[in-house]
Amino acid sequence: MNYSDYLQLDKILNAQDLESVKAGKPAHDESLFIVIHQTYELWFKQLHTEVDSALLLLKNPSLNDNSPELQTLVHRLDRGGTILKVLVHQIDVMETMTASDFLEFRDLLRPASGFQSWQFKELEAKLGLKFAHRHGHDYYISQLRPDQVDVIRQAESAQSLLQLLNAWLERMPFLDREAADFWPAYRSVFLGSLSSEEKNAAAAFEGIFKESAAERSLSPRACRAALFIMLHRGYPLLHLPYRLLQALLEIDDQLSLWRYRHMNMVQRVIGIRMGTGGSTGRDYLKGAADKHYIFREVAELTSFLVESGKVPVLSAEAQQLLGFRFPQ
Repeated sequence: MNYSDYLQLDKILNAQDLESVKAGKPAHDESLFIVIHQTYELWFKQLHTEVDSALLLLKNPSLNDNSPELQTLVHRLDRGGTILKVLVHQIDVMETMTASDFLEFRDLLRPASGFQSWQFKELEAKLGLKFAHRHGHDYYISQLRPDQVDVIRQAESAQSLLQLLNAWLERMPFLDREAADFWPAYRSVFLGSLSSEEKNAAAAFEGIFKESAAERSLSPRACRAALFIMLHRGYPLLHLPYRLLQALLEIDDQLSLWRYRHMNMVQRVIGIRMGTGGSTGRDYLKGAADKHYIFREVAELTSFLVESGKVPVLSAEAQQLLGFRFPQ
């Protein structure tokens, strides 16, 4: 096996076809522009590999929470978050290109646009971003080819990571055993920790105990399970579930950071002008950045935490279930 053949470097290194060269006015920074965006798409492909693996693991109704399967799931989601950090840092390289440098070849790209990255939109759908929650419904697939739209629609119709997370949380086996004693005690502690100005937090907390609550991505039962994990993350059996929740929040954080860095970069380079694909540029990106939080309901559960020393003690049976087992 030869290194170049294995990596198919002939294809990769000859895949930069500069439009400015074709036009007879070579622009130095167009090469950088192409390489960075090609690299983005390669990382998107790897993110799909990691998320697809996570989806397969969570689709298993008998996922053993006390097994290597859960460790594998957390590991691959952690990797996804790390890849997204790399994507954020690539903007540092992109920002070495000035507005004037970009204008040398920008008009040659129309109507091509990063907005046509179907891989990124498919990834958002796999993670759990619903069509109803997208910013700019009419525009977000308008620039794509029919086969690319089909790929995204298929991802939107399949079970997402967010939906499978909800089902996994609802299956917590010991939740019902503790519910009768733990939650009434915790409600008293939590409500007692709020100031008179925090009535909205009290109302939101009560919402996770009402099965008829308004439509949400995570059911009240799943929210209670996630909150239970956060409160008792120190127990061995809940350490990996807690890391799973944190991995998902890290993915959301990095996606948000990438969107805001991208938005600010666009502001610096083209100001208030329209994007090459016909979008409103910075305004569109800001709308998406403000709205596209996939695991928002997991993050909001931190509103219901109290200091560790005030969390009601679990029953001896629950502590035994959640702890290490030693031979007698």
